[in-house]
Parts: sequence; structure tokens; C-alpha cells
Amino acid sequence: MKKIYIIGVLIPLLGFSNFENAEKQSMPFPTNYFVIEQKVHVQNLKNRELKQANILQKRLLNVPLIKQNPELKYGCEVTSLTMMLQYAGVKINKMELYRKIKKDPDPLVRSQTGDILQWGNPEVGFVGDMTGKNAGYAVFDRPMVDLINTYLPGRAKNLTNRPFEEILLHVSKGYPVVVWTTGDYNLPDMWESWHHGRQIIKTPLDLHVVVLVGYDSQSVYLNDPLSGKKQLKVNKNRFIGSWKALKQRAVSYE
Repeated sequence: MKKIYIIGVLIPLLGFSNFENAEKQSMPFPTNYFVIEQKVHVQNLKNRELKQANILQKRLLNVPLIKQNPELKYGCEVTSLTMMLQYAGVKINKMELYRKIKKDPDPLVRSQTGDILQWGNPEVGFVGDMTGKNAGYAVFDRPMVDLINTYLPGRAKNLTNRPFEEILLHVSKGYPVVVWTTGDYNLPDMWESWHHGRQIIKTPLDLHVVVLVGYDSQSVYLNDPLSGKKQLKVNKNRFIGSWKALKQRAVSYE
């Protein structure tokens, strides 16, 4: 769970993607109407195919549990990745991944009142200090995929923005999945933003990363590097809500 305190100011926010309605045309059946309908049809078809695929009704993988503390206060990403790679047979530890994960070196800049003005981009690399000696934040899926390919060349699988049924199908096949969520698996309710060059980074406060190791009809099962709980049972719908709020980020291998 990520909670960042900077002179009493908490950090957070990752916005949702907004879909704009197609502009109305004077034609009775505008061209973009057909494009949108086709996209919706393809997505619905894909979801039906996934549901009809050979997804086991329940699955539970015996993935080793590793705790991020005390060495890596903000290291839930690399610690979760260590669990997954060890399950895949890679002899690795969290401190090696801590050293190898790409970092965004942009320094933290604050206002006189402690507001975050400028910092790094988690899409580029880990932002801040993972050890907690200084303020630290997070890293997102792309640098994690690069790191997976370092140890499992060509086998990394980025499942970000895929339907949750596809995530479950991947677990059903015997592959744990590293997923972005919140510390309590509820929707984030506090947000923060800062500048990174010409970009504005928006991200939620209570960001956390765990390993999805199983599921059944009502629940998912998680290895949580912060709480130190193995195969933690969480309501599936509750978890999906928090996962979607974090832009449906998920990485694995095959």
C-alpha cells in the first residue's frame, strides 16, 4: 500500500479514461455510428468467447509469499514480481529486482506549503525512493514487462486493459498475475497530481500491487507483500472495482 506523506500532504490520482460521444451527423446513419457499433460488437464477441473458453471454475496456485518490508517500504511492485518469477523457476530476490527496475530520476519538487509540483512518471520507471528513506511512489506496467523479459526472454505478457475474464483465464492456465489495486481493495477516494515535463501525472493515493494467485465464483485469492498474507481471500467484485480504478494494469508471463 502506497501512502506518501510530504509535510502532511498525501499523494495520489490516476484518472479514468473518458469516452466522448460521437458527433451527430445530418445523415440518417452517420459513418462513425457504424464504426462505434462495430467496435462494441467485436468487444462483446470477445467477451463471450472468453466466457466460453475453458476457464476452470476455481483455481489456486501455490505461489511463494515474500514480504516487502522492512527493506522496501514502497516496493510492492518488485516484491510481487519476485513472487511471480520465483514461481516460474527463476532464482531471484526482491533486492536484485529493486536494483534492476528502471527508475525515473526526476526529483521531487514541492511548494512552500508542501504541495507536489513536479516528480517522475511511473510509466517510465519507479518514482522516488523505494526503500522509504525518502519519499517514494510507484512504477507501472511497461517497466515491469521489460524486467520480466530480462529473466524470461520473450515470455512477458502485458495484460493491461484486457477484460478481467482474460486475467482469470491466464490464472486458469497456471500463471500468476501481478495486478495493480489499492491497499484495502476498495475504490481510491483521494487523488494527487504533479508535473513531469509538459505532462501532468495523476495518480491515486492508496496504490498497491499484489499477486493474483487464484479465484472461485465469488472471490479472488492474493499474495499481499505488505500484509504478508498468502492466498488472501477478497470479494471478486470489490477487487475488480479497485483494479479498474487503477486502469486495469496487470502483467504476467507465458
